[in-house]
Amino acid sequence: MSDTPSPQEKAKTHPIRLLETIRRMRQRDNLPDDNPMLRSALERHKFEGLAMAVRARWVALAIIAVVLPLTSEGLGGAVLYYEAIIALFAVNGWAQLKVGELAQSRRELLLIWFDIILMTLTLLVPNPLLNGDWPTAMQFQVVHFSYFYILLVPAVMAYSWRTVFSFSTWVAVAWLIGVALVINFGHTIPQLTPRLAEALGPSSRMAQVLDPNRVSIGDQIQEVIIFAICAITLAINTWRTNQLVVSQAEVAQERSNLARYFAPRMVDALASQTRTLGEERSQMIALLFADIVGFTRIAEQLTPASTMDLLREFHRRMEQAVFSHEGTLNKFLGDGLMASFGTPDVGPDDARNALAAARDMIRLVDEWNEERQGKGLIPVKLSIGIHYGEVTLGNIGSERILEFAVIGDTVNVASRLEGLTREIDTSLIVSETLYEKVRDGDESAALLAEFLPRETRALRGRDDPVSFYALKENPKE
Repeated sequence: MSDTPSPQEKAKTHPIRLLETIRRMRQRDNLPDDNPMLRSALERHKFEGLAMAVRARWVALAIIAVVLPLTSEGLGGAVLYYEAIIALFAVNGWAQLKVGELAQSRRELLLIWFDIILMTLTLLVPNPLLNGDWPTAMQFQVVHFSYFYILLVPAVMAYSWRTVFSFSTWVAVAWLIGVALVINFGHTIPQLTPRLAEALGPSSRMAQVLDPNRVSIGDQIQEVIIFAICAITLAINTWRTNQLVVSQAEVAQERSNLARYFAPRMVDALASQTRTLGEERSQMIALLFADIVGFTRIAEQLTPASTMDLLREFHRRMEQAVFSHEGTLNKFLGDGLMASFGTPDVGPDDARNALAAARDMIRLVDEWNEERQGKGLIPVKLSIGIHYGEVTLGNIGSERILEFAVIGDTVNVASRLEGLTREIDTSLIVSETLYEKVRDGDESAALLAEFLPRETRALRGRDDPVSFYALKENPKE
């Protein structure tokens, strides 16, 4: 039998493990701190939620502002007091949105506390515009703690699960302090209590419930506990939502990592396919090797920092050419690179794309050399070799380190052709196999212009000779 728990068992959380669960929540919540993309996703998620929360607040307040005069009998002009408070809540929501745009968390907390304090005072302090003697404890019979839920729901939409947890605590503290102040310092009308007892009986439950001077501590504690349960439940759901955002951001990070190796159009195909990228398989592709001729001699004349700047600029331009023609950048090889066309999936134009990328590389290096010569820098000479043939693709390496590799005779031939450019003084050599593959396609004339067939050569480490074509240097001369 397997010791691995089933999904149903994993879903069960023993009460004793509650603190451990909270600890894991806190630990998982800190994961995005070292990942800019994840942190950016959560910040964007928070601001979008805050904007929605403020709009929801305004809609709720507008409804209350319209309904309140219709449902509050006897208030008359005193309803303007509550309308003014509603306007304050609306303005505070706008302030929270503006502070959220600036990502100033301390000001956000102050505005949240202002919401809580304002709501507490509104519910517990009698309307000053009302006439007549009014025991403060009567507020508990004519107003409702449930108005705090109007603040809770937007908080869930706008803030982190930690803030929602804290929000329930702040509400509980503010409300219980307010209840304590009403009990100890609230206005009372003492003669009403004995008169109710006399009319309804000294031990009458009705007399206790109707007593305008009485504050039911048990009822207020129940209100706070129910509110806290709801807030904690919503906070956990907020945490789960945040983890979903984190997961989506991780997927975006993975797609960004793919974009480092594959052309942007290929990333979507890779992300949507069900086949594992590292699954071993054989297929026909085009392989390209490019290198800087005489890089060691150039590097001897440069400082280490200048050498790195040269390599970065070279790699940037080569990457642009590879990706512009739907290629895969397999790896940088110091002052060179290896690119494949037809990975991860083959296409009808792989050979053509490889040759187009090579011609583009030559053009980009020529433009770069014009810039370098204008600055008095050493020009860069490029050498490229391309071959088309069958390769094996898949993951190689150990359990700890894996690499998606392209291996086979095609790789060796392409590499040897690149090295051969120095012997026959050309910048680009393509195998006869690739040349014929490109010629069979459409619009090949421009790509194959200025290529000449060369004698068959035996390449180092290979028994069978290879036929190839070389690009004429300075064809206009």
